[in-house]
Amino acid sequence: MTKYVVVMSTAPKDEAEILARTLVESKKCACVNVVKGVTSFYHWKGAIQEDSESILIMKTEFKHKESLLEVLKKHHSYEIPEFVTLPIEWGSTDYLDWITASTKSDKA
Repeated sequence: MTKYVVVMSTAPKDEAEILARTLVESKKCACVNVVKGVTSFYHWKGAIQEDSESILIMKTEFKHKESLLEVLKKHHSYEIPEFVTLPIEWGSTDYLDWITASTKSDKA
């Protein structure tokens, strides 16, 4: 099993940066990259929708995925926000250690 994952989501472009900051402040992920200016086409409630969005790329430990999803759902405006994880099969030790340190709770 992988210890680290990349989590992908999307958000309305006017919400993405606030959501990214909230996710990092929660310490459930170490970093969120906001990729602005994507157009998404998708099925929703019987019709094909088209929206201008931003992609959120989060880096975290696998063990934090459920709690990260809880924070995302609490603060996201979508009824069903995208949330998919991709395993990090290898990365620099320094970077992966940074992810671990950045997602440690301040509570002892």
